[in-house]
Amino acid sequence: MNKFTVIARPDPVSEQLKQRTIADLEKNGYIYDPDWPDYCFVIGGDGTFIYAVHDILRKHKKNLDKVHFYGIHTGTLGFYTDYLDSEYDEFMATFLSGEYKITDYPLLQVEYDGHKHNAINEIRVENSARTQLIDVYVNGEKFETFRGTGLCVCTQLGSTAYNRSLGGAVMQEGLDFIEMTEMAGIHHSKYRSLEAPIILKGDTVLEFRSPTFKDAIIGCDADVYRIDEVTSITIHICQTASVHMIRGRQVSYFDRLKSLF
Repeated sequence: MNKFTVIARPDPVSEQLKQRTIADLEKNGYIYDPDWPDYCFVIGGDGTFIYAVHDILRKHKKNLDKVHFYGIHTGTLGFYTDYLDSEYDEFMATFLSGEYKITDYPLLQVEYDGHKHNAINEIRVENSARTQLIDVYVNGEKFETFRGTGLCVCTQLGSTAYNRSLGGAVMQEGLDFIEMTEMAGIHHSKYRSLEAPIILKGDTVLEFRSPTFKDAIIGCDADVYRIDEVTSITIHICQTASVHMIRGRQVSYFDRLKSLF
């Protein structure tokens, strides 16, 4: 395991740090290989980290479990990184010494009509053109009928992202749950859905059915897919792959939370 790649945010500070990272790793016997890396160094912010995961997924979906992600933040401390750019020397020394821990984070997976896509933060089913009707099934059992813009399903990591903006609950690190949150639900005397976020066990399988998803999209983090001809969508935790993150030091989850919000 000595091959690596570096994915950086397109700004001068991040690009400079990328070149420094490549030089230091090559000096220590590591091989720069963006095609088949064992390590993916991420320089930027949480958005860059999510982009890096999807970049590896697009290129080497079956190889994701062999890649370890390690991030440094060129802004404020994020949920995916333990070091700031001003702490680069410690960041690199920790990696080279091997004195770190590997933490695995789950991926969400959506399936429909033979297609499969993954997300690390959230999967959204949304329709900005018209009211979307969705019958929600939980582990095969009808739960509710939703009417509105759409539904967002997130991981624990993703609970602080778009889910939080929708009024969803923030879940503490280490909890094996997923969460479903409404997007602009319509409620009146004739019909209503739960009208509140719901936190579900990690092994839950959600199915969204509708007579038509015309003009709706599925959003997997920043990736978007049209689903005009689809009538059934299944969302669950991926059983075949997860994201392996190198954690260089212990940073309190609540310190991260306070620094961001």
